[in-house]
Amino acid sequence: MAQEEELVFLPLGGVGEIGMNLGLYGYGRPGNRQWIMVDCGVTFPGPELPGVELVLPDIAFLAEERRNLKAIIITHAHEDHYGALNDLWPGLNVPVYASPFTAGMLEAKRDFEKSRGEIPITIFKQGDRINVGPFSIEAIGVNHSIPEPMSLVIRTPLGTVVHTGDWKIDLEPSLGPITNEARFRQVGEEGVLALVCDSTNALRDGVSPSEQQVSESLAKIIGNAEGRVGITTFSSNVGRIRSVAEAAEAAGREVLLLGSSMKRVVDVARDLGLMEGLKPFLAEDEFGYIPRDKVVVILTGSQGEPRAALAKIARDEMRNVAFSAGDTIVFSSRTIPGNEKAINDIKNGLIEQGIHIITDSEALVHVSGHPRRNELQQMYQWVKPQVVVPVHGEAAHLTAHAELALHSGIPSVPRLRNGKILRLAPGPAEVIDEAPHGRIYKDGTLIGDFDEMGIGERRKLSFAGHVSVNVVLDNRYDFLGDPVVVPIGLPEFDDEGEDMNDTLYDAVLGAVESIPRAKRKDLAMLQEAVRRAVRSTANQVWGKKPVVTVFVTKV
Repeated sequence: MAQEEELVFLPLGGVGEIGMNLGLYGYGRPGNRQWIMVDCGVTFPGPELPGVELVLPDIAFLAEERRNLKAIIITHAHEDHYGALNDLWPGLNVPVYASPFTAGMLEAKRDFEKSRGEIPITIFKQGDRINVGPFSIEAIGVNHSIPEPMSLVIRTPLGTVVHTGDWKIDLEPSLGPITNEARFRQVGEEGVLALVCDSTNALRDGVSPSEQQVSESLAKIIGNAEGRVGITTFSSNVGRIRSVAEAAEAAGREVLLLGSSMKRVVDVARDLGLMEGLKPFLAEDEFGYIPRDKVVVILTGSQGEPRAALAKIARDEMRNVAFSAGDTIVFSSRTIPGNEKAINDIKNGLIEQGIHIITDSEALVHVSGHPRRNELQQMYQWVKPQVVVPVHGEAAHLTAHAELALHSGIPSVPRLRNGKILRLAPGPAEVIDEAPHGRIYKDGTLIGDFDEMGIGERRKLSFAGHVSVNVVLDNRYDFLGDPVVVPIGLPEFDDEGEDMNDTLYDAVLGAVESIPRAKRKDLAMLQEAVRRAVRSTANQVWGKKPVVTVFVTKV
C-alpha cells in the first residue's frame, strides 16, 4: 500500500533551549517531502566554549534534503531567529523571504562582518501571501521588541498551522504593529490544525505591562535625574530607543548613541522612516561640551558583554565619554540566564564610581517581548487550534506551556524537542522519527563541529596549560645538547619552591636516561616515555596534567 502524504514539523533548534531557533515544515510522503524553513538563528557561547564566537544549529539533515527545501522565511531580525543565515545560506541557496527591516539588518550585518556573497531577499511583510510548493504562507503582524515581527499562517492540503514566532499582546506599543487580533480570529474561524507557539514567558502569570508604561517610567527617571543619564537596552529594540529619545527631548536633553550594533540598527530604522520626528543624535566628540544635566546616552552592553560600550564605561576606558558620581545608569533590559556574573561585575564597577543604578527590580524600566500565561490563553481563544506545540523555550518553559494548554482545553499537546519529527496530520499529532541535529560552532572564520574546531583540546589547555619538549639525539642515541622544555600556562614554581622549568627538565633527562641506549632507537617509544614523565611529574608537584607535545630527532 502506498504511504500517504503527511504534514510534519521538525525543529533543529530552539525547542529545549532559548535561542538558535530553526524549524522545518515538511509535506509529502516519507522520503519524498518538500520543506520550508522558518527562521535560522544562533545562540551565544558560554565560558565552556573558549574562543567560539557563535553557536549555530547543525543542518546536516538538509544535506540530503537540500533539493527539497523550497524557501526560508524569517519572522524577525533578532539574532536567535536570523543570526545564522549569513553562514548557513551559502550551502542551501534557496529563496529567502523577510520584512524590509530584517532585509536591512541582514545587509548591515553582512557589511559589518565583511562576510561573503549577498543573500537575495524577497520582501515579505504583514498582510502578504506567498505560495511555495504545497505551502501557502500568510504573514500576520504581531507586536514584539523589534520592528516588523510576524506570525505565519501556513496552509497545506492537510490543514493550517499558525507559527507564532515571537509575539506579545501590547495595546499601547511605542512602535507598531499591534498584534492583529481580528486576523487571528478570522484564521481561527477557518479552522486551525496546530498552533506552534512561543513559550518564553509560560512560567509568568498575567499579562505583560505595556511598552507605553515603560516609556512613562523612563521619562520620569530622565526628568528627575540630576546628572547624566545612561540607558542600556537591547540594540534591536527600536521602539525603546525611540521612547528614550522622545523622553530626553521632553526633558530638554540631547541624545548620544554608543555601540556599533546600536548605531547599525538605528541607521536601518532611519532608512525605513522609523525614526521620523526625532532630532539628530549627538556625535561622540560633542559629549564633553554638553552640561551633565542635558544629556542622555543610549548604549549597548546590557548583557555584560566585555567589549560593549557599558563595560568600557564601567572600566572608565571610553575615549570621549565618561560618567561620574551622581550620574544614573538604567538597565532597561532583562538578564539573559548565564549572564548574571558579567552584569554584576559591570554594576559593581559603576557603583564604585558613585554612579546610581536602576534595574527592573526598582522601577518599570523593561518589559519582555514575549506572552505571559493570560496572553497565551487569549491566543488559544482566537485561533482555536486542535493541537498546541510549545516551542521557543527550555524544558521548564515548554512543560509549563504544555500544562497551561491542556488546562485550557486544548485537545492535543505533544511533547517535542529538537531533532524529533512531529507528524501533525493525518491522524493524531505524534513524534514519528528523529533527524540528525545538534550544534556547530563559528570560530574565527571557520565553522565546524566540536572536534573539528578543536574545542575539547582548547578546554584542556585553558585548564592545565601546555608543555613543549624538544630532544635531539646524536648517532649513538645520546643527547646532542640540552633538551628544550617550554611550559606555557603552568605555575613558575613547584610545590617545594623550585623552578617548574627545572623540575620538568629533570623529568625529561630522567626519562631518556632510564631507557638503555639500544632501545632508544624506537623514537616513538622514547617520545611517549618523555611525554608521560613530564605529565606525571607536573601532576606530582602541581596536581594537574598539562597537554604535552614532545619532538624527538636523531641527527
